[in-house]
Parts: sequence; C-alpha cells; structure tokens
Amino acid sequence: MNPLYTLSGVVVKGQKRGKKLGFPTANIPLTTTIPEGIYAAKIQVKDKIYYSATFIGNAKTFSEQDSKAESYILAFSDDIYGEEVTIWLYHKIRDNQFFTSADELVKQMHKDIKAIRHFFKIMI
Repeated sequence: MNPLYTLSGVVVKGQKRGKKLGFPTANIPLTTTIPEGIYAAKIQVKDKIYYSATFIGNAKTFSEQDSKAESYILAFSDDIYGEEVTIWLYHKIRDNQFFTSADELVKQMHKDIKAIRHFFKIMI
C-alpha cells in the first residue's frame, strides 16, 4: 500500500505536552499542506522504521495556532532531537478536534492508537 503523504524533517523540541500526557512525540516543522487529523503512519529514525500515530495540524485543545507534525512512535523511547526523520502517512484515523480537557484527549488517543494498531495488523 502506498502512503497518502510523505514528509521529512529534523526533530525539534516542542511544548513537551505529549510527554506529560503519556504520549511523547517527535515534532517536525510542517512544510507542506496536509489535511489536519490523526494518521496511521510509519516513521524512519536512522535506519529503522517504526509504527506511529501522527498528528497534523494545530492543537485546538491547547489554543495553538501553528500547524505542525507530531508523531507518537509506538514502542519507542529514545531521545531523537536533532535527528532527520521521514514519515509516511497511510490512513487518516480522524479529523483534528477540540477536547474540553486533557483527560478527554488522552482517552481519545488510546482509541486512536488502538485503531492504528488494527489498521497495520490488516496490512501485515
């Protein structure tokens, strides 16, 4: 299956909000227009490829205005700030949305990751 979109960039430090919520993300600047939302994705870090939940857009829940790409890499915990990564977006799980609390967002992220795991099991 071919990806819907491909993007790459150097991992930069973000707000560290994902880490506080239990979902640390690799953030890269968004240099192309991609529809906002959560995607089932793969990310290449150095010479290895991992599965990820990748968010494209601005964090409405936290009143952010700037669009970015944030990837939560499944089963991964290395520090990769400054690393060049490539991300392939395969399937849009849902649109970007506003949550009334961080707890509500975390509950939805668990559902998103479950959907992403299911998507990639179908492909394998």
